[in-house]
Amino acid sequence: MHEAHAEMYLLVAGVLLITSLVVGRIGGRLGIPGLLLFLGVGMLAGSDGLGIQFSDYRLAQTLGTVALAFILFQGGLSTAWGHTRPVVKMGLSLATLGVLVTAGVMAAFVHFVFGWAWLPAWLLGAIVSSTDASAVFSVLKERALGLKGHVAPLLEFESGGNDPMAVFLTVGILELIAHPGAGVLSILPLFLKQMILGAVMGVVLGRAALWALSRMELQFEGLYSVLSLALALTIFSATAVAGGSGFLAIYIAGVILGNAEFIHKRSLMAFHDGVAWIMQVAMFLTLGLLVNPHELLPTAGLALACALVLVFVARPLSVHLGLALSGMPLPERHMVAWVGLRGAVPIVLATFPLVAGVPQAQTLFNIVFFTVLTSVLIQGTTLARVARLLGVQQDLPAPRHYPISFTPTGHSKNAMIEVHVAPGSAADGLRIMDLKLSPETLVLLVDRAGEYLMPKGPTLLQAGDTLLVLADPDGQGEVRAKLGRPARP
Repeated sequence: MHEAHAEMYLLVAGVLLITSLVVGRIGGRLGIPGLLLFLGVGMLAGSDGLGIQFSDYRLAQTLGTVALAFILFQGGLSTAWGHTRPVVKMGLSLATLGVLVTAGVMAAFVHFVFGWAWLPAWLLGAIVSSTDASAVFSVLKERALGLKGHVAPLLEFESGGNDPMAVFLTVGILELIAHPGAGVLSILPLFLKQMILGAVMGVVLGRAALWALSRMELQFEGLYSVLSLALALTIFSATAVAGGSGFLAIYIAGVILGNAEFIHKRSLMAFHDGVAWIMQVAMFLTLGLLVNPHELLPTAGLALACALVLVFVARPLSVHLGLALSGMPLPERHMVAWVGLRGAVPIVLATFPLVAGVPQAQTLFNIVFFTVLTSVLIQGTTLARVARLLGVQQDLPAPRHYPISFTPTGHSKNAMIEVHVAPGSAADGLRIMDLKLSPETLVLLVDRAGEYLMPKGPTLLQAGDTLLVLADPDGQGEVRAKLGRPARP
């Protein structure tokens, strides 16, 4: 009997995952964000649909926490620090001041308009205050949306960095609700401890993980995936056990690893991309199962009002205040304000009051769920259109798929890079041997208008060629200088 039950659960899980992927694929072609459809599949499979009964909020909270940790880890791995460095100050401003402003505007709205007490009002504001990393990452990828200036790296850095602040605010306000006599300043030490410890342990454990991935020699390649998974879990949980922000630590560790070279990096990046997608789909399905659509109707009016204020007032105000001194062009700031996607993070945070037994927690959960659906529906489906209207959209370069690949071992500084022969370059019309590159620099492949040439010394280069070159940092600079250098008159 137990085996039959286990097999049935596995069958249901497999069918739901396959259905979600199929529906997400169809929705992507129609311009509907996949995460919205994943939630929809979960709701249709729930008690108001196919009748699957699921109401374990503690399990959903645990699953959501683990899923978010791996999503943030993957977000850090894919963060190019060279692109992100210029937006760090702006991102930190949005991740702190922006979150506080959003929470404050939402709290004031439900307090003065709907008569909520201040602490429950602030709890609602804190829960919906952060943009969602999984929502932002997935929607930008689905849309293949190129954005000018610093918009894209800022959005990705903000969405990965503001979750710890939202988690802290939610937990801190729950503490104030549980201990009414405590003052607001009583949670300040908790904030400092979580942020400082999270940042320090993220750096220290991230560097330790890099050392482990670079130096440990395992018997089989597949074991490196197990090692990276174990390292990510250890970084998150060890920081949380120590009292720091595990979310901040695992994101920082991901950034450190993503911008370093180590053995099997390419395959491990692909592995964690798959893990993040599994976690994302499973999380949205689970959260969808928690909700009974008929329970949303009594709070639909309040939830819709909250969603509209969040999208059109709180988010724009927080962005423009947070970026007031940044010097970012106004159209780019407007775009950042519009991509304030809410996703699974607010829904996961909305389970915290349910687990803590806060009065009216179910109503709060339903309002947050409805607000998230509305936010994704309004903002997620209009990103490309708004980007065109603001003049910040740009075409993404078509990804190149070469017939060869290079796997760094972590024991050398060599890397494979793409180098373009610029128009007017001194290299235009020269043979490869005439470049007089250092002996340690190797030209592996020449891409000429989509045709791949196996390079030899006498191979003539032309403007527009793309070369795959294997070289150390000094050799990389030498190649870029010679291929991009203009010809002498």
